[in-house]
Amino acid sequence: MLSAFGLLASDERKLSSLCPKIWIELKIRVMDTIISPEILTISELEKIPFLTHGFGNRYLKKEYLIKSRQWPAFQLVFLEQIHSNIAHSIREVPDHELRGDALITNQPLLLLVIQSADCLPILMVEEKKKVIAAIHCGWKGTQKCLVSAVIKLLKRDYGARPSSIKVALGPHIRGSCYEVGQDVRHKFLEAGFSPSFFEPLAGLDNKYLFDLAKVNSRQLIEAGVKSEHIFTVDICSHCHPLFPSYRRDKEKAGRMLSFIGLKF
Repeated sequence: MLSAFGLLASDERKLSSLCPKIWIELKIRVMDTIISPEILTISELEKIPFLTHGFGNRYLKKEYLIKSRQWPAFQLVFLEQIHSNIAHSIREVPDHELRGDALITNQPLLLLVIQSADCLPILMVEEKKKVIAAIHCGWKGTQKCLVSAVIKLLKRDYGARPSSIKVALGPHIRGSCYEVGQDVRHKFLEAGFSPSFFEPLAGLDNKYLFDLAKVNSRQLIEAGVKSEHIFTVDICSHCHPLFPSYRRDKEKAGRMLSFIGLKF
């Protein structure tokens, strides 16, 4: 049985006893943003009357989104995610699952859904143009500048102003936990990224900590998004049993669902 915070009772007891400070912070954050036991939202995006969005924990399933009374008329749109810089603009539900890592639409009643388990889920909205995007960013999509590509498409195809775009970064593996090797660092340096994005791990050769949110936020700001329009759910998927983590649980991890849709 789930608690009010979407945890199984055993998980809640374990987290509260092992990490009391983190548990208190998580409770405060969830209480401030929760719309159901399985979904977190960003309060600033909640103010937009025609928008629905959320970041699910490991208990949120596709069936819940389909059957919930909160989205009775929505059609769900998923991607075959391939860790790319490919974004699709859609006006209706595709007749097959598109390959790529970002979805964009200005059409109502399409619920754009991203799946992740440590990767960074990103939701975007430009309120005046009523256009949205859902993005899946692991290190490969980050290295390929996927968020920058999405901003360019929003500008070109929908007339969106980057300075008006609001962005939500969902739960993901945080920089303090995300260890990468020299091969990943080398790919970023070859693509022109600063070595300052990689923090050497003391006592370990060719091992670094990498911050997905930091690098993607930098790309967003360089593309014209205002820093005050970037909102983050400051929860590490690797640290909290509430969220799926491939690094922690491997094939048993499952996936969290992040979604955004227009309801005008």
